Amino acid sequence: MSSQRLFAAVLPPSAAAEELSGAVAALHELPGAGELRWTAPAGWHYTLAFLGHVDEELLPELYIRLGRAAHRTEPFPCRIHGGGRFDGRALWAGAAGGLDALRLLAQRSHAAARKAGVPMEERHRFTPHLTLARSRIPADLGPFAEALGGFDGTHWEAGELSLVRSHLPVDGVPGEQPRYEVVRAWPLGR
Repeated sequence: MSSQRLFAAVLPPSAAAEELSGAVAALHELPGAGELRWTAPAGWHYTLAFLGHVDEELLPELYIRLGRAAHRTEPFPCRIHGGGRFDGRALWAGAAGGLDALRLLAQRSHAAARKAGVPMEERHRFTPHLTLARSRIPADLGPFAEALGGFDGTHWEAGELSLVRSHLPVDGVPGEQPRYEVVRAWPLGR
């Protein structure tokens, strides 16, 4: 039986990603930037629920349940805002705006996957973030997060829930990045 590596996400519009790209370009000038693996703007997304490898036979029910989750959640204002880090391993840009709605959509996406039969890990506290860079070994990401602290992107409306397939990079290929492909997307609201 084949499976797909999937996650539910909200994708920022290209204009918001371009705006963030300018701020991220300045980070490349900071000491230690060359040691980080930077994520391409095409890979920026707010992961709502990581589903892992999902068996193909579960997809029809998953589509129905994620569609319901999307339709029960009204569109909400959003913007890319600030930055932070997870330990010394990941640097990210945060979110502002309709965070309660974003958290609710994350809860609904997680529940939809679980009810569709996807074995889901226990939910952790949801921290909306776009991963910008990763480090193979613990690194001092403080200066990078601090430099992003004042970033406040243009407002946009989150109006869609996306189910995204991730294609992991080939081991040993320098600079290779995961590729992401939207499998399905549902408009928010009725």
